[in-house]
Amino acid sequence: MDDSNGQQATARKLTPSAIADYLNQYVVGQEDAKKVLSVALYSHNRRFGKRQLGGVEIAKSNILLIGPTGTGKTLLCETLSRIARVPFVTANATSLAQSKYVNEEIEALLQRLLEKAEGDIAMAQRGIVFIDEIDKLKTSEGEQRGTSGERVQHALLKIMEGASVRLGSTQTLDTTNILFICAGAFVGLESITATSHAFGFISVDGSDNQKVLDRLNSRVKPNDLFTFGLIPEFAGRLPVIANLQNLSKELLVRIMIEPRNSIYNQFRETLREEGVELEIEHAAFLQIAEMAFEYKVGARSLRGIFEEMLTPVLFQIPDRPEIRKVVIKSLYEEPQLVIVS
Repeated sequence: MDDSNGQQATARKLTPSAIADYLNQYVVGQEDAKKVLSVALYSHNRRFGKRQLGGVEIAKSNILLIGPTGTGKTLLCETLSRIARVPFVTANATSLAQSKYVNEEIEALLQRLLEKAEGDIAMAQRGIVFIDEIDKLKTSEGEQRGTSGERVQHALLKIMEGASVRLGSTQTLDTTNILFICAGAFVGLESITATSHAFGFISVDGSDNQKVLDRLNSRVKPNDLFTFGLIPEFAGRLPVIANLQNLSKELLVRIMIEPRNSIYNQFRETLREEGVELEIEHAAFLQIAEMAFEYKVGARSLRGIFEEMLTPVLFQIPDRPEIRKVVIKSLYEEPQLVIVS
């Protein structure tokens, strides 16, 4: 599908609300994370050309996305990259931890950022780097110093806080103003936050004040990340934290139907190319969502179930031009094939 809406969004001023509206077209739910990323991109763009306001230096705020697998962390950042007016690259922390040459891997990552900027150093230095599975870098109590996870944290820390990195023999990239977005599932963090210090001793008046206090208490705190296994310096370079929630069955149904490039729309377009209309009733979507919910991997399993349901149809369609419509009423029933007489 074309991305004309994204082009329209980038053509006008990228306010946080405009960015959020664009994200809403492709990502269902996770409203808090959308707001965090929208404000972050807006602020990141504003910093350039206006590095100081009233004589005050404007510092960047790197972001940490925390949420179970399959809740949309990568999708949010991939969608954000399409509307960003800056080069955008991704990396996997697990791959970095498995490498014997971490610094070389990081240099290669920054080289890709420069390539995305078409060789423009100034543009690359205002880019965005997304690093997934950052929780896999945690260190455990009793581990020796210098383990692979901690080693990568230290290596990333240097470029996240700002460093001049030599790329090749002639070019140097300053990472001071590059925005870093890190993400991870952080399995086990909930039990840590449940026992961490809360602001319950503060006296508040009125329901609105209590809501603010509840929001503060629900935040993941730096000490929680230290306890989990991130080194304090590294966690400190990720001051903005957004939590993504588990997907309900209702959200899983919406994910299959509502986004512009939803699974349903993709298969409808595939069959439309063959001159066939695809109609899937709500009961089938709900059954797929129930099955995916049981797998406990969020939206990741939706495509596999969908593919399995439609494989018999896709196998027949190219050889049967008389079929004009496919109706699926249930995941557990054979699809109805409507034939032109």
